[in-house]
Amino acid sequence: MPAQTPLMTRLGMTLPVIQAPMAGGSDTPDLVVAVSEAGGLGSMGATYLTPEALRAAVDKVRGQTNRSFGVNLFAPQPVPPRPEGAEATVATVAKAGADVGAPEPVLPETMADPFDKTFPVALDSGAKVFSFTFGLIPEEAVRALQARGTLVMGTVTTPAEAVAMERLGVDAVVAQGAEAGGHRGTFVGSFEAAMIGTLALVPQVVDAVSVPVVASGGIMDGRGIAAALALGAQAVQMGTAFLTCDEAGTPDCYKAAMLSAQPEQTRITQAFSGRFARGVENRFMAMMEGDGAEAAPLPFPWQNALTRPMRTAAAQAGDAGLLSLWAGQGVGLSRRQTAAELMARLARETEAAVANLTR
Repeated sequence: MPAQTPLMTRLGMTLPVIQAPMAGGSDTPDLVVAVSEAGGLGSMGATYLTPEALRAAVDKVRGQTNRSFGVNLFAPQPVPPRPEGAEATVATVAKAGADVGAPEPVLPETMADPFDKTFPVALDSGAKVFSFTFGLIPEEAVRALQARGTLVMGTVTTPAEAVAMERLGVDAVVAQGAEAGGHRGTFVGSFEAAMIGTLALVPQVVDAVSVPVVASGGIMDGRGIAAALALGAQAVQMGTAFLTCDEAGTPDCYKAAMLSAQPEQTRITQAFSGRFARGVENRFMAMMEGDGAEAAPLPFPWQNALTRPMRTAAAQAGDAGLLSLWAGQGVGLSRRQTAAELMARLARETEAAVANLTR
């Protein structure tokens, strides 16, 4: 590699590639291990895991690698009151789910934020990195992690959010550009105002804070990695590129959709979870949003809970039209390969991109 950044050195990385945490099952322990063993940093999105499931997953990772890996949680946030007048949304989800034999959707009576239950397991996991998104975590949580020697990393979508993260005491920030797939990490101001492209966001975040910056959003190959390093990032975080890897838990129909999608087919939606997220457009998005919408999404996490049985059934039935096909605008560069093959290709491409600039 053409560079060894301080962040890479601290984490024992030989490639400046962090596999993005992808809550929901795509980042299997096998994927996390493969990325870390290849010199990057594998990450586990753990918000939707029970404490017991997270403990089992971490044990599996630690049993297969001695290299650094990360665990990610959503920052704690208040759960809004149970929505009233949700009948049309429930009916729409039921109508969609009937296509794949999903059970009748039921809106839970109560919901609670999972951070307090899951964080103690993450703290004791042995992960070298703890990352989080959707806001700030408590200061005492940061101190507890750092006392264990864990690097703490928060997601930001604006320079102002990066400053807030540094004031909290994090060790690094992930600058998430508008091109990124999955949920937007915005927590200050409106999501619309925070839709800043990676190329514009990264250098402004680098200038705004003194901690290392990780670039995220639309980066799919070595050209993107070289560009991010040139902008001042010390590593990149890539999610979409890993969704089609053999070790990923992504359903086959999801992988097929990624391999055939074009960048203009991704858009921001609230249809599946109630939070703004980028994914490949499909028929469930059309049912919930736009001119022909049959109902409006409920707030997060109510919408997420309501659509989960439908999404599970759709994955089993191989119906990508009802799945949350999270993907960034670089989706057209997706490839089917093992994680080790992807990491080796990224190393070659990055070296070639840097070499081309110096010719």
